[in-house]
Order: sequence, then structure tokens, then C-alpha cells
Amino acid sequence: MFKHLLAVAVAGMMALPSFQAMAETVVKLHAAGSLGAAISEIANAYEARTGIRVERSFGPSGLLRERIEGGEPAEVFASANMAHPTTLASAGMALPVVLFARNRLCALVQPGIEVNTPTLLETILRDDIRVGTSTPNADPSGDYAFQLFDKAEALSPGATAKLKAKALQLTGGRDSEAAPEDRNKYGWIMENDRADIFLTYCTNALLAKREVPSLFIVQVPEQLSVGADYGLTVIKGASPEAFALALHILSPSGQAVLVDYGFDAPGFTR
Repeated sequence: MFKHLLAVAVAGMMALPSFQAMAETVVKLHAAGSLGAAISEIANAYEARTGIRVERSFGPSGLLRERIEGGEPAEVFASANMAHPTTLASAGMALPVVLFARNRLCALVQPGIEVNTPTLLETILRDDIRVGTSTPNADPSGDYAFQLFDKAEALSPGATAKLKAKALQLTGGRDSEAAPEDRNKYGWIMENDRADIFLTYCTNALLAKREVPSLFIVQVPEQLSVGADYGLTVIKGASPEAFALALHILSPSGQAVLVDYGFDAPGFTR
């Protein structure tokens, strides 16, 4: 499946005319915030190999898509879902979308809260537990959390409405408070006691725990599990160097970096 998608992507790239190479040969990369550490390492390797600078813009995928739709210069778009890049492709602004990574939700938990996988739903339904999420529609992480809430209805009638009403949408929105630039935003939120349990990508939870070791991570039970498919596209009119960066992300070395950061990568084999 991955090889087929890669072939489609390469064929599409080769069929498109490119703009004249930009001055200083800069590739403009827009990527989901949850990809920040992994994509930065991949981009650094690309820069070292080619001498071409990658200008990076990280943020909630939905807001990045809106910026691209609004005319912000962009060439490579790596989204935390398939929907946002597909919207650009459907509008004729981008190439067909390639699935390049997968993620899933975990619960990032404050110390002192007794919870495990079997008791996670019971715990987040408690009135005294503050549940943090990202912002739906703007950030796919929030959409996935709300999908988890939808699944909860089958296990506990009334759970969906209660969880959506109590969820604190702390990240990913236009007006969300930003963490300091040198901090992991989820570690910073939890360290500042903004939530008791935060539902975020497992990759984000791992980075937060490295920064705030007192936090702990709880796996979501299978009945509530929500997978996240990450989509990659190249904006029409992009430079050949942008196509090369996209292929580098899809290459075995790029996929291996994603695996190192906790993603599932369809193009990675041991």
C-alpha cells in the first residue's frame, strides 16, 4: 500500500511544472505541531545533505491549512490528519495526499491520580477530574479526543455529552495560551496545573514526560482507542527541492526518524 501511494506521489510530482527556484533556495515546510521534533530532525538531515534551507512553520493542522488557503506561501504540508491536506488537493491546490505516519491517543496524567487503562473512562468522567484536550476543528488532536468521547457512549450512556461539556480545550486554538518557546506545551500545561488528565498523542505525551518526569502516561483502552493518520502533500507550483524534501520524509531514513519518536511509519521496515 505504501509503495503504491509513494509511486502516485512521485508520478504527480514529476508531472507538475515547478516555479523558478527561489532566491537562496529555501523550501517552505508547514507541519503539525505534534511532528515538531521528528520533522525538525528530518529537515536538519535534508539540509545537511543538500545545503538547502528548510523554512519551518509548525502549528495546528487546521490553522495551517487555513493559512495556505489564504495565500501564505507553502510547498510541503505534513498534517496530523488526512482531511486537511485532502481539502487542499480537492480544491486543486495540492497533489494527492500520501499517508506517511500514524499516531494514537494516550492520557497524560498528573502524579497522585490513581488511574490505569481499565479505569481511564471512569476516571475522566469524575466531576473532580479536569480533562484537557486540544481544540477540535483547529487541531486534529482535539478532533481525535472528541472521537474518543463519542466512543465512550457505548460503554457509559451519557458519557459523550458529559465529556464534551467538561473538556478544557487548552491548546491548538487561535486564542490558546502559548507555552514558552523552549518548553513542551503539554509538559508546561501539566506543570502549571491546568488539567489533571490531558488526552493527546502518545508521541506528545512521551516528550512531555521527558521534560516533566513526575507525569505518567496511561494507554487508552482498546474500546476507546482512536488512531491518527498523518497525511503529506506538496502544494502545486512547488520547487523541485520541495519535492525532494517530501520524498526524503517518505524515504526509509525519514520514516526511521518518525519511528524513533514514537510514530508508526508505513514505510519503515527493520
